[in-house]
Amino acid sequence: MYTCPACDQAINQASDVCPGCGADLTPAGSEITKPDKKSGFLTATVLWSAIITILWAIAWFALPWRLSGSKPAAELRARETLATLQEGLEAYEASEGNYPRSLEVLGDRARQAAQSAEAVHYALQYTAGNPDVDGRIKSYSLVARARNFHFLNFYTDQTRVFRATLEDRAATPQDPPLKPNS
Repeated sequence: MYTCPACDQAINQASDVCPGCGADLTPAGSEITKPDKKSGFLTATVLWSAIITILWAIAWFALPWRLSGSKPAAELRARETLATLQEGLEAYEASEGNYPRSLEVLGDRARQAAQSAEAVHYALQYTAGNPDVDGRIKSYSLVARARNFHFLNFYTDQTRVFRATLEDRAATPQDPPLKPNS
């Protein structure tokens, strides 16, 4: 117990205001507050979360081929996809007498092939040749373009010869043919 400096009444030490006169009993220096330990912890947590997110984003964009398998496996799957599409196109040509204007007529076979290529970061492009005087399409080209640098880009057509380039562009008929076991 102590006494109020304003009215000399005895009061409890835990009181911040005198019950008799209402005087403020907090010491002048007690208004300075200590830093909150929770806000320091929160700041550190947010900072570390941001650092981890940035590192994860760098790894995601810098190493995409590691997420989908090895480079040789991805290139092999792209070539297998093109071969599957060629088989479907040859079967269509044998039954219809010409090649289709789009791969959609091949149905699920073409859709699954495109998904297989997409899974290893390859984009497929089918281009039907110009129709002859009877309106029949007698040629086509298929391109598998890698979305990763330093992966082979492939080209093939009705001749069934695979051509490839490592340059950052789509492969063309002028690129060198692939060797059978490469």
